[in-house]
Amino acid sequence: MCGIVGAVAQRNITPVLVEGLKRLEYRGYDSCGVALHVDGKLQRSRSTSRVADLETQIQSSGMEGFTGIAHTRWATHGAPASHNAHPHFSPTDENARIALVHNGIIENHDELRAELTALGYVFQSQTDTEVIAHLVDHMYTGDLFDTVKMAVKRLHGAYAIAVFAREEPHRVVAARQGSPLIVGVGKGENFVASDAMALAGTTDQIIYLEEGDVVDLQLAKCWIVDAEGRPVDREVKTVHAHTGAAELGPYRHYMQKEIFEQPRVIGDTLEGVTGIMPELFGDGAYKVFHEIDRVLILACGTSYYAGLTAKYWIESVAKVPVAVEIASEYRYRDSVPHPKTLVVTITQSGETADTLAAL
Repeated sequence: MCGIVGAVAQRNITPVLVEGLKRLEYRGYDSCGVALHVDGKLQRSRSTSRVADLETQIQSSGMEGFTGIAHTRWATHGAPASHNAHPHFSPTDENARIALVHNGIIENHDELRAELTALGYVFQSQTDTEVIAHLVDHMYTGDLFDTVKMAVKRLHGAYAIAVFAREEPHRVVAARQGSPLIVGVGKGENFVASDAMALAGTTDQIIYLEEGDVVDLQLAKCWIVDAEGRPVDREVKTVHAHTGAAELGPYRHYMQKEIFEQPRVIGDTLEGVTGIMPELFGDGAYKVFHEIDRVLILACGTSYYAGLTAKYWIESVAKVPVAVEIASEYRYRDSVPHPKTLVVTITQSGETADTLAAL
């Protein structure tokens, strides 16, 4: 799972970006990077090592800025390598004017790559993300918000992006489709991230962007339009994310941490619950549960194994037959689910592309 952090402020936001990346380490990653607007130019630092090593790189270079974006990458298109790490620039030389980070998969990246190559753009990576950076640069009108709104219409697939331009300091534009993105609202400063955990300790005022939203973040402005380009107001929620929740602590790795935290997590989830009733699952749940006679669980990776465990429990307790399938296989076949089947999907991040597609 990739992670995004971005910020616009009147202070050096490098510590905010780096700390945000550290809090996203629980997602797993193979490379990371930061880009800043520095003295009218774009500067970046990328690494295939840990975020702590990236932090050392940044401190050694003295990089500081008021506007920037950062990213942790889990390789999909292109091997884990510095030239494939985000942020990506366009053009790719020292005169870069666009910096961009991206979560997700762009399905028509080959078509766009061929189009942009014919226009003279030089690609330095194998990623689908660099395609978006060059596309934004090609379509750039002098107004980044308008440009991104036009550019995302050319993208097929899932994405969450954050981008800033050399000519527009104190401005970050972000957009999402099929991949989560939140906005953090501060006093005279604004932030964007993959989840609220990244901004713990920075702001607790959070906006959850909806499908197709594009947001314009400036110092004292947060302007959102929906998929149709209509201005919208999204609710600002107070989210108390515990800063230590995503830290490794005494554990050797995050899998070990998650294993040992299971009793507490289940206890927290059931706190205040006097009984497992259908109403816990929302309006209409009683009617749905009353009508089903089987369950289908779809998941990938370790979530698939969690589904296998759930199969034993459900069949033992509820006496309802359960089938568990790998979502990446299920999505590509012509399945014929029984009309009285309850379909359950399991995804740790809520972003697993194959699981969402199977659903």
